Amino acid sequence: MAFDLDGTLAESKQRVSADMGERLSQLICKMPVAVMSGASFKQFEVEFFPALQGDAKLSNLYIFPTNAAECFTYVKGTWLPKYDHVFTQVERQVILQALTQCIEESHFEKPEKVWGEQIEDRGAQISFSALGQKAPVEEKEKWHNAHDDRRQALYHALTKKLPGLSVAMGGMTTIDITRHGINKAFGIRQLAGITGISVPEMLYVGDALEEGGNDRVVIETGVHTHEVFGPKETAALIEEILAS
Repeated sequence: MAFDLDGTLAESKQRVSADMGERLSQLICKMPVAVMSGASFKQFEVEFFPALQGDAKLSNLYIFPTNAAECFTYVKGTWLPKYDHVFTQVERQVILQALTQCIEESHFEKPEKVWGEQIEDRGAQISFSALGQKAPVEEKEKWHNAHDDRRQALYHALTKKLPGLSVAMGGMTTIDITRHGINKAFGIRQLAGITGISVPEMLYVGDALEEGGNDRVVIETGVHTHEVFGPKETAALIEEILAS
């Protein structure tokens, strides 16, 4: 099984709950599990790992941060990179310049209040968050419901400006940019190669399988998908699988 993180295993940029961590720990003992997210590995260290139980079979867990631009596996008591597609300095400059131009051209209106930086360089991914990287969930929900058309306009502008890169909408307020072909579909294929489990034998669970969502690209791989609308639905699904 493969899971999205924000909006699937936890609320946006919030810690995974102890209950969810317990369910995942039980699931990891039964089968290989992957988590694919636009989050950086540092965010996994803060928001994800603390929820897992001490006896969780971590060797069965595969972490794909920055929309699968990176992969980490647990080897001899530590998390080690399996691969890493970090941007070069030139690539960073091109992306940041394009972001600035597209914000202007799409007439993206800056919110009255922003929590933290709007643009974050995660090494293998550059992310734009309309309300800033540390915005409260309730504020993200308000903005998403009222102004997500602004994000969509910026997304479409960026896809035209950066045809050689992968652009996807993540969470409720974010746009993620990675190298061309580096996305969660790439992650699914890499997971198949690493584990020896064929794609049709996998199930991907996420909350952004709609057009433009950063989960939707996995459909092209032929993986089975299950859409959820928050951690509660994910928890129920895991319970059903564990019970079977």
